[in-house]
Amino acid sequence: MKLYATSIPQPLPTWATVVSRKAGLIELEINEQDPGFHSIIEELSTEIEPGVVGVKASDLCQRLSIEIVDTTG
Repeated sequence: MKLYATSIPQPLPTWATVVSRKAGLIELEINEQDPGFHSIIEELSTEIEPGVVGVKASDLCQRLSIEIVDTTG
């Protein structure tokens, strides 16, 4: 999984790696297999809509002190 951020905490968790820094954006690669990452996902999981359990990107980034950029629009 990749995230694009404008700011990140120092130091990063062991499961996150900076891939590039360009034009004020920081590209992070997330190791989804890391137990530390799974632990956070389990902690933040909620029912997003009836029958659908997941983690909101905003909740994950707030927990990690990462300011993300919406690249969908």
